[in-house]
Amino acid sequence: MKDWKKAGLTALAGSLVATSAIAGAVTVSGTANLTYTRNSGAQDNAGNAASDAETGNDGSRWGINKTLAFSGSGELDNGWTVSVSQSLKAGSTTGVGMTLDMGDLGSINYEADTGARGIGKIKDMIPTADEDVGNGLDVDGSGTSGGLSGTVSGGTKGFHYANTISDMVEIGVGYAHKGAAGASNGGVTGAGAGESYTSAFVKLDPIDGLEIGAGVGEGPASDAQKTKDYVTVYGTYVYGPLTFGLQLSDVDTPGSTADDEQTRWGILYAVNDEISISYQDHENDDSTNSVDEDAKGYSASYTSGGVTFKVHRNKADNVGNTASNTSEHTEVGVTFAF
Repeated sequence: MKDWKKAGLTALAGSLVATSAIAGAVTVSGTANLTYTRNSGAQDNAGNAASDAETGNDGSRWGINKTLAFSGSGELDNGWTVSVSQSLKAGSTTGVGMTLDMGDLGSINYEADTGARGIGKIKDMIPTADEDVGNGLDVDGSGTSGGLSGTVSGGTKGFHYANTISDMVEIGVGYAHKGAAGASNGGVTGAGAGESYTSAFVKLDPIDGLEIGAGVGEGPASDAQKTKDYVTVYGTYVYGPLTFGLQLSDVDTPGSTADDEQTRWGILYAVNDEISISYQDHENDDSTNSVDEDAKGYSASYTSGGVTFKVHRNKADNVGNTASNTSEHTEVGVTFAF
């Protein structure tokens, strides 16, 4: 028995030595965000009481959110790096991922929760001081009923391959597997899943200050046996304190369902290292409706150390390319990073 104990302790000690020889680190970071928000637009729809226009139906306008992000990494014998990440946001798990960095061969990432895949990495490249022009907008002002149209998607859960080929070229390939709910370890999502997302993009930096990119892909449609086709192209140019951006996106839906052609442009002015202001403009042309969806967004931010004060106001007419739908969203917030 004594020999067995000694052997066990020796093996345990050897295991601890082997484990400690792995180069690795774990870090924790976080943010806390306090906001005051006003939504409107529901009162513009038929069927609401006249008093809604006076009293509003936003409910409480104050909100707080916090995120803790845990990440760990270790180096393999061949020099490759494996990293894992886990976030806790608003009391629930989000942002679960694993990345294998293979050096010159690129990196492969798998997200089990929420994250952009493939073309989704470049779905909105317009510069902004705070949120994008579609933040908080929808058909009834509630923030939960579907936002602006025509934005491309590469799915949220699945694989993404990235590589920088040279100082000028970056590529990305995404595969977001079918099944809305993430499968548990060793499990499957079950019946009822539609098609998977597959997409890719390329970014080019031909001259100083100029970045251009394009992406293509396909994803599930309302008919589970068919797919939507996505295409987007963009360009941004930095000239002194100004950054200009233009993006064109197409969503081609099978059958008689509407196809979308989205145009977005914007400009950001960096007043100094701490203060930025921006403007964004959005238009979506729906193939089955005679009215265009129009939205405009203004935003500003001020950063001092780990504190950022920010504000944005977005307004859209004809949301969903329907003339009766108007939505407005105003948000003021402060974020603390630690």
